[in-house]
Amino acid sequence: MWLPILDSFYTLLHLLIIGFNLLGWIWPATRRWHLCGVLLTAASWLVLGIWYGIGYCPITDWQWEVKTRLGERNLPNSFVKYQVDKLAGADSDPGWIDAITAVSFAVAFLIALYLNFRRLPRRARQRGV
Repeated sequence: MWLPILDSFYTLLHLLIIGFNLLGWIWPATRRWHLCGVLLTAASWLVLGIWYGIGYCPITDWQWEVKTRLGERNLPNSFVKYQVDKLAGADSDPGWIDAITAVSFAVAFLIALYLNFRRLPRRARQRGV
C-alpha cells in the first residue's frame, strides 16, 4: 500500500532535482544552492559511478527497487529515459537520452561555475559594487 506513494515521492524528488539542476542558476538567491546541487549530482554520476557505473544515481536505484516490488520489469538505467518513454509512448534510444542529459547538465554546470566564480571588473570592486 505504501509502495505507490514511495514511487510517487521518488518521481517528484527526481523531477525537482532535475528541474533545479537545469534552472536553479536563473535566480541569484539560489545560485549557491544550485552549485551545490550540480556538484552533488556530478559526484554521484562520476565518483559513485566508479563503483556503480557512470551516471549512477542512488535515487534511481531506490526507485527501481520500489518499481520492481510493484511488478515493473525491464527498467532502463536512466530515470530520464524511463520518463521520456512513458511520455512519448515509445522506446527511445538510450544513447540519445544520455547524450541530451549530459549536454544539458554540462551547460547548467558551466553556467553555475561562471555565475558563482566570475570576477567583477576592477573598477566595480573599487566602487564597492
